[in-house]
Order: sequence, then structure tokens, then C-alpha cells
Amino acid sequence: MLHLKLETDPRWVNIAESNLEEILTDHAWCEQKAATNAITIITLNSEYTDLVTDLLLLAQEELEHFKMVHDIIKKRGYKLGRERKDSYVNELYKFMNKGGNRLQSMVDRLLFSAMIEARSCERFKLLSKEIKDPELSRFYHDLMISEAGHYTTFIGFARKYGKEIDVDKRWKELVNFESEIIKKYGKSETIHG
Repeated sequence: MLHLKLETDPRWVNIAESNLEEILTDHAWCEQKAATNAITIITLNSEYTDLVTDLLLLAQEELEHFKMVHDIIKKRGYKLGRERKDSYVNELYKFMNKGGNRLQSMVDRLLFSAMIEARSCERFKLLSKEIKDPELSRFYHDLMISEAGHYTTFIGFARKYGKEIDVDKRWKELVNFESEIIKKYGKSETIHG
């Protein structure tokens, strides 16, 4: 369903488990950034009522996930550290069309968002299957399902409003671009790292 070309090496879970405070802090900030991204898309494309409606719900859900991760951090006696830079997302952002019209920009932003959700879903699935912590295994299983829904929302809106653009071709280009980027990651205790 996610159409990712390269799967994460399962040994990444061992890296994540070696510093749960760090992976949870990074994850919390990923959820905050996802909410901010949804609001940015709304702000730039407010004339699309259905997109605004669905992305408001998505942003609320992302903030709820941020709270859920923060609650786990507090429960375990950890501290929410400072926001982390997400090098993977910053590299992925380079794919986006900066000189096109508003529609092209919207479609690229939606596809970019779908890709981040797809990779997060893939990582959460791996965590849910491989992490030794039962609470986190269940937690990441539930979030995996949510991320898959977010992926579907973003790619669905790209296809709906990008009829003048070959969205499937653009998605394949992004999948190929991401497969080259992700080769450098999977070596640190961050969600995309």
C-alpha cells in the first residue's frame, strides 16, 4: 500500500531501544511538526472546504499524538527535550517544486506529506513488531494504523485536486527520490534517522 522502495533494516529498532528517551522526544516533535504541516496546507489552500475540514481533524489528531507521546515521556520519568532537526524531512523537502503554480505547489506539498506519513507508518510498524517493550509495541501498532490513514488522506487530496497534473508520475518520482535519501538513514535513535 505504501509503495516505499526501501524498507528499514530491522536492526534500527535495536538502536531506538538503546535510547528510548531520545526516540520518544524525537517522535513527540515529529507529531508537532505534522500538526503544523497540516495547518500550513490549510492556510495556503483555504478555498478547498473538504481539504480544510479533513486536515483540521488530522491536525487535531497529530496534536493528540503529541500529547500521548508526551504522557509516555512523563510517565517514564523522562523530559521532553528540545525540538530536533529532522534531516530526512529537510532532504525530502528539496524534491518539492518551488517554481510552479499554486496547484503544483499544493500537489507537491500533499505528496511530500504523504511520503512522510508513509515512512513513519513503516517505522511504526517495525517498532510495533520488534520492540521488546509491550506498552510501546501496542502504542506503535495503533499509531501505524493512524499514519496509514494520514498517508491516504494526503495522497487522496493530491489525486483529487491534481487532475491537471500527472500525480501518479510525480508520486513515482518522489518514491524514487526518497529511496535514495533513506539509504543514509536508519542509524540513529530518531523516527526518521
